[in-house]
Amino acid sequence: MVARVGLGKWVLRASIVALLLGASGVIFVLFAVMALQISLKNREVPVPSVHGLTPDEAETVLAEAGLTMQINPIRRVHQTISSGRIAEQDPSVGLATRRRRSVKVWLSSGPTPGTLPMLLGASERAAMRHLEENSFTLEQMAEIRSNQYPVDAVVAQHQRPDGDGQRVSLLINRSERGLTYVMPDLIGVDSETASDVLRRHGFRVTVVGDHPYPGVPPGVVLRQLPESGFQVAPGEPISLEVSQ
Repeated sequence: MVARVGLGKWVLRASIVALLLGASGVIFVLFAVMALQISLKNREVPVPSVHGLTPDEAETVLAEAGLTMQINPIRRVHQTISSGRIAEQDPSVGLATRRRRSVKVWLSSGPTPGTLPMLLGASERAAMRHLEENSFTLEQMAEIRSNQYPVDAVVAQHQRPDGDGQRVSLLINRSERGLTYVMPDLIGVDSETASDVLRRHGFRVTVVGDHPYPGVPPGVVLRQLPESGFQVAPGEPISLEVSQ
């Protein structure tokens, strides 16, 4: 009987010890989770506002908050923030983010997209700089080789307005050797007129594949080879498929 009582007390003590150890483990886990959350919280900083600042001013403000800056090359139209200052940022102001994160910013182009300067005769590098400064996007760049213009100079420019700003195409002279042209878009053009112009510039033109095309009058170019935008040199063959 005494042995049974002693065994019962031993079992009770062991249960209490196990319960205390379990509770200590739970408390340890809770403290570990809390410490991790506090550690992560200490690594986060609120994103300051850089709206309206110059890039240098914004970089200083972000650096003081433990953040870096990345400038998006596409500018944004803004009615009140002058050109060259920051119009938008991501993450937004006040959001918590980790230290050393890069904040992306967009510079303002002012209330309207910049006015396209005359680029004819400018070097390719200067032309690209002017486009960026005036919030234009280079849509297409074609090349020729001619001894009539300086090497790497802009010889033609075309501006196409769109909903988000303005896009520009440039024609660049690459070298003085081997005169070439950029194949124009002849779709929808009268085939006889197109053939005459091309032959006068030394191209060999072949009209092929006459067949009816609903709603299109006879003699209109339906397809061309090479396609528009390709470089072509005098003497090269050009084929035109026209409507019947």
